[in-house]
Amino acid sequence: MSVIGYLVVMKVLVAEKCGFCHGVRTAISVAEKTLAENKDKAVVYSLGPIIHNRDEVNRLAKAGLRTVDDIKEIDSGTVIIRSHGAAPSQIDELRARGLDIVDATCVLVKRVQHIAAQLGKDGYQVVIVGEENHPEVQAVMGCAQDVVVIADESDLPKLTGKGKLGIVCQTTQEPEHFGNMLGSIGRRSFTELKVINTLCNEAIKRQESAVRLCKKVDVMFVLGGLESANTRRLAELCKKYNNETFYLQNRAGLDTRTLSGKEVAGVTAGASTPDWIIDEFVSDLEAFEA
Repeated sequence: MSVIGYLVVMKVLVAEKCGFCHGVRTAISVAEKTLAENKDKAVVYSLGPIIHNRDEVNRLAKAGLRTVDDIKEIDSGTVIIRSHGAAPSQIDELRARGLDIVDATCVLVKRVQHIAAQLGKDGYQVVIVGEENHPEVQAVMGCAQDVVVIADESDLPKLTGKGKLGIVCQTTQEPEHFGNMLGSIGRRSFTELKVINTLCNEAIKRQESAVRLCKKVDVMFVLGGLESANTRRLAELCKKYNNETFYLQNRAGLDTRTLSGKEVAGVTAGASTPDWIIDEFVSDLEAFEA
């Protein structure tokens, strides 16, 4: 913190890797292009929030993007498949209804879907290490017949057989957790384990960058949608190393009391957090007068 006259100015450091990843940036670009092409023509829908950030979803809604959770809510028009993907059965239903489909699924998520489908065809029970209610995992679950989702060790009793397991991971999981779960599964009596690393390198880089930064600062802020799995994981990691870690959706969530007595603040953001959210927040911190 530097002193200018009688004002004390907060020093703000931003994580080297934070904010939109390539997959999210592509999804937003696809949505904007689709809206522009269909202006005054067809209604454009997103099957579920296109990304897990309400501020960005609201921005796109003002431009005309309608978010729906059920295909039955769509009668006609164009449907964007969100970055988290959709199950094959959902894609088939959209086609059967004669809707135009624009696929904005992250390429890494698409890869997990293809891998799960192939594992199923090859006779493996597919195991996904991740969160069962997350839309990415839900979409992957729809790609094979015999699928089990394991969030942590409490889910291991779901693995009741002794045959072949094909194991993948939700792309935004923490590598350490994936490794621990593989060890726990490996200690059980299965005839064969086939493990394919489906972790996202960009998510890993954001996790590593956040941890490095949170160790250097007095207070750490993690910005992103409160329903975003990768952002929540960033906050959990930072909290391990810096108890003064706060998870906020945007600048409106800032309680300036958390800045009291602090000289250096760190900021990171999830892969679905737009640059404008980060910039606004950093500007507020830099303008803070202790």
